[in-house]
Amino acid sequence: MERIDEVLVALRRIIRATDLHSKYLAKTTGLTAPQILLLQTLRNKGEDTVGGLAKEMSLSQATVTTILDRLEKKSLVIRERSTTDRRKVLVFLSDTALATLKDAPLPLQEQFARQFRDLQDWEQLGIISSLSRIAQMMDAQHIDASPVLDVGILDRQDGGGDDNKGI
Repeated sequence: MERIDEVLVALRRIIRATDLHSKYLAKTTGLTAPQILLLQTLRNKGEDTVGGLAKEMSLSQATVTTILDRLEKKSLVIRERSTTDRRKVLVFLSDTALATLKDAPLPLQEQFARQFRDLQDWEQLGIISSLSRIAQMMDAQHIDASPVLDVGILDRQDGGGDDNKGI
């Protein structure tokens, strides 16, 4: 039983760290981790379509559209129809978004990714294998998930907090 407790404590710490970081992002920026990641992706690309952003972030187009709707309400993104292909809508960052990103803390997955990349291949594979097995043991292998570390829902109605409104 002691090993089971160790595993459960480690899982709880991961969940708690994710929760605390999500609350910290919301408190310091008024944004969720997915919103910040979308803004960072746009900053890196300059402009993109909803489909391009969805592919880049491993999210559905519907999810990206919902996040963009909320960012647009905060005047952080601008959507414009392409002048070369009227079927496409391009998304750009506003000056406000650039200023917000300048002061925003890194999302938790970026901190994790930096440290994970520094591990040896065998260590990376061991972590992947163990976590995949844990997901299977928790009957979670069929749950659709993106590589965004945030608790519960992907984007919150009010940009943070503990509501349970999903997309």
